[in-house]
Order: sequence, then structure tokens, then C-alpha cells
Amino acid sequence: MTAASRFAPKPPWLKVRAPGGDTYHHLKQTFRELDLHTVCEEARCPNVGECWREGTATVMLLGDVCTRGCRFCAVTTGNPRGAVDTREPEHVARAIARLDLQYVVMTMVNRDDLLDGGAEHVGRTVQRLKSLRPDILVETLVGDFCGHLSAVDTVVDARPDVFAHNVETIRRLTRTVRDVRSSYDQSLAVLERAKARARAQGIEGQLTKSSIMVGVGETDDEVVETMRDLRGVGVDVVTIGQYLRPTPKHHEVLRFVPPETFARYEEEALAMGFLYAASGPLVRSSYRAAEVFLRSLLRGKGGEGGDVQAELDARLDVARREAARVALELGSPSSVEIPLGARSEAAGLVPAASLVRR
Repeated sequence: MTAASRFAPKPPWLKVRAPGGDTYHHLKQTFRELDLHTVCEEARCPNVGECWREGTATVMLLGDVCTRGCRFCAVTTGNPRGAVDTREPEHVARAIARLDLQYVVMTMVNRDDLLDGGAEHVGRTVQRLKSLRPDILVETLVGDFCGHLSAVDTVVDARPDVFAHNVETIRRLTRTVRDVRSSYDQSLAVLERAKARARAQGIEGQLTKSSIMVGVGETDDEVVETMRDLRGVGVDVVTIGQYLRPTPKHHEVLRFVPPETFARYEEEALAMGFLYAASGPLVRSSYRAAEVFLRSLLRGKGGEGGDVQAELDARLDVARREAARVALELGSPSSVEIPLGARSEAAGLVPAASLVRR
């Protein structure tokens, strides 16, 4: 294979219109007013317009410095030294609850400097948002917590509707593409534990989800093998998309996979028993997550998908009503008071020695 230059013309199937429309611009302005930054914008996701129109957005928790240094990812690598904004779960929950969203993805940087990897922080955010907006669907897209499965339990027990962790690539390329502290088998173990914990706790309907990026040197057979491994640990939903190089310092693109190959991946995934597979050049792990969730849910109940668009529209109507109710109850964002227990010096940044992994 020959590397595809970052500056070479991309195939026509990778070109999309710039996002726009009333819903997009309204949400963009509201995110800024609430001091809420989305991964959709910061990662320049090509699907931001589609997802925001259906009422789906992805927010990042636990700061913007990751303790890992994966070769495909543009997030800043460093050591946060245990700094945690203790106000974040309350602030994020209140901010999202005011928005016309029916589905939110809460993702996170890897926080190997914290004893639980940030699991309790994520769990508190989920629980607080659910208490304000019981109608909203929540997906947690988390790291591997260094293989500490008790941290997986913490997130599962917060009862997100979807527990997601990305295996990212095939087994052979894991050490090349991901940080050395990441492991293919460790990722499978995290996903398997999430499914087992939900069953043990009697949590009905919680889906597990993972994502594979292609174009980094894998073969089609290896992609199918990875899907088979994911299905073997009980993963319900898989997404597959084209890797695009963020900067010349990152891993090169070794091939642009054509749409017909993505269609074959999807056929293979459904034949394996996945409830749903989103597979396409522009698909990302949170691609149209509300639609993916609903189609998976309907398929899991023995349906063939039903009128998903009608269901999405109905849920979005409910989300708008509920967002208006919460906004009325909580008042303007500037009037929000942080609970006394969450106050601290240095604007809530706590070098929590008891939480830091030495």
C-alpha cells in the first residue's frame, strides 16, 4: 500500500457540504452561551450538521489534556496531575438539560492520573443529567480505565442508555496506531465487562457499542475479524468509518476505502448478529447516534426498523418541551448556583491527591 498524502485530493465520496441551517446556528450560539464545547466542532466532524439537526451532540468531560498519545488523535497529550473540575458534572448537566437535544454523547480524555480513570466523574454527570431530563438518551464513550474493571462498573451503574468504548483498529495494528498503554484485549475486556455488569445489575436495554477506523493499513479480512471479536464479547452496535489524518505528524492514510466496501462491512456485521451497524466513509463513532440507537432498539425487539424518522421527530418534540421546562425551572445560565459541596478554590480545579495515580 502507498500512503495517501494529507494534501492530495480526496475521493468525491469524502466531500460534504458545510453545516448550516437554523437549528445548527441556534445550537452553536447556545453552546457558546453555556460555555459548553462540543467534540463535534473541535474535531471538525463532517457530520455535525446532520447530527445537530436530529438533536444529537457530543461533549467532552474531564478537560482537554489526555494522558495517552495515540498516533491517530489530535487531542493534546500531557499530565493533568489530578486536576479535576468538581463543578463540571453539575454545570454540564444543567447546560445540556436546557438544550433541544434528544441524545447526548459524553466522551472523555483518558485520565490515567486518576485512580478510577475519571469513572465516578462521568457517572455523576450522567445521573445528574438524567435527574433533570429523564427523557434524554445518554451515551458514555469512555476509555479503557487501564483495565480496572471496577471503573467500568461505576459507569454502567450510572445507567447510561449506551456504554461505548472504541477498539479503534485491528489487533495487528493496535501497538502501531494506539498508545502503548492501550491494548486490543483490554478493550475487549472492558466491553465484555460492561455487558456482564448490566446483566448482573438487572439493567434492561443498555446497549454496548464500539467503533473501528479503516485506512491505516488493515485488510478487509482483518476488519471482519475485529467485528467478529466485538460481537463475541456481546457488543450490540458497531460503527466503521474512514480515518483522516489530522496533521502531518499523525499516522498516514494508507488507503481510502470505497463506499461499496463499507456496504460489505455492514452486511457482514448484521449477519454476525449486531443489532445495528453504521458503516460509511464519513461515519464516526457518534454518527447520528439517536437514529442508530432507535434502529438498534427496534431490531432488538424483533422489528425491522419501523418508522424511525417519525419516532425521532416525536422524541425531538418532547426534548424541546422538556428543555423549555428545565430552562424555566433553573433560570438563566448566569443565575445557576453551584452546590456548596462542589465549591472550591482555584475555580473548582482540585489537585486531588487522594485520586491521583502515582
